[in-house]
Amino acid sequence: MKNAEASIETHASQGEAAIADELLALETGTLDPAMFPHPEHVRLGYEMLARYQFGEAVTRFSHGLRLLAAKNSQPEIYHETMTVAFLALIGERRAAAKHVGWQEFKTNNSDLLDKRCLKHWYDAEQLGSDLARQTFCLPRPRVVNSIGRVLI
Repeated sequence: MKNAEASIETHASQGEAAIADELLALETGTLDPAMFPHPEHVRLGYEMLARYQFGEAVTRFSHGLRLLAAKNSQPEIYHETMTVAFLALIGERRAAAKHVGWQEFKTNNSDLLDKRCLKHWYDAEQLGSDLARQTFCLPRPRVVNSIGRVLI
């Protein structure tokens, strides 16, 4: 029985080491941008929020994304509002779920794996603005009529 427990602990520590390496690669801009689609942004955001308070996670994550965008010769693709909003959603849901692993979190929050999920809070005009790209913007208040249609 002790061998099985030791094997599980070794596997878990190897997994933690791999995640730490991925986070370091993100923070230093050495992650391959081609291997970093949106679901990987969410996964590494989840892992970063497990290790740091929200403000520090935002600082580290956004710095890494800026480095990756510059490395890919596309610094303009970095989007501050989307980055902070996604990290806020991941952090809130992570805290509410209380210690679930990544796989369970991903299953229970599959909407976060689609960039378009922010449309529930932001309209396309606001997210498409230069202001939202450069600085975090709170979602604009929406007015909903009596039958549930968004008027603004």
